[in-house]
Amino acid sequence: LEYMHNGCRPPIVHRDLKSSNILLTENLQAKISDFGLSKAFATEADSHVITVPAGTPGYIDPEFRESGNLNKKSDVYSFGILLCELITGQPPIIRGHKGHTHILQWLSPLIEKGDIQSIIDPRLQGEFSTNCAWKVLEIALSCVPPTSIQRPDMSDILGELKECLAMEMSFEMSIRGSVEMSLVLGTDMAPNLR
Repeated sequence: LEYMHNGCRPPIVHRDLKSSNILLTENLQAKISDFGLSKAFATEADSHVITVPAGTPGYIDPEFRESGNLNKKSDVYSFGILLCELITGQPPIIRGHKGHTHILQWLSPLIEKGDIQSIIDPRLQGEFSTNCAWKVLEIALSCVPPTSIQRPDMSDILGELKECLAMEMSFEMSIRGSVEMSLVLGTDMAPNLR
């Protein structure tokens, strides 16, 4: 996505970024698919295109939906929703017995409580760095303000996600190291045979 926005000439806006349009290779490398709604800017200098709003409910940038003013930050909004979906394990529109709730409305009271355990996908079974989880949530929320001018560029988001990945890898290494250390200590601590 960062390449589509900042590496392509002219830039391309996907317009329908959602979890079902992200494919994973056998090495778990993400690939964006379904460019049927994508728009390329007429020139490199263009910052937006006026077009009929299109996309998937729950992921559509509210500013784009209301104005028809499409820009790279419309994809940033969708990416933020995608990150929220990834973090929580919840779809962008949560169906319940009281009706439908947008994932951002669902998240808001949980964030206020400060309870990351209630936010993170329970299928992770607590196996994550709390600091990294908060960081990813912070990145996701930075992508979803109601107006595009408040959202970061994908290059900034990519940099922050790389920092977060480094934090998570450090967390993973510390867990592996402590498990390996306890295994080593466990064998060294056995009583001597007489």
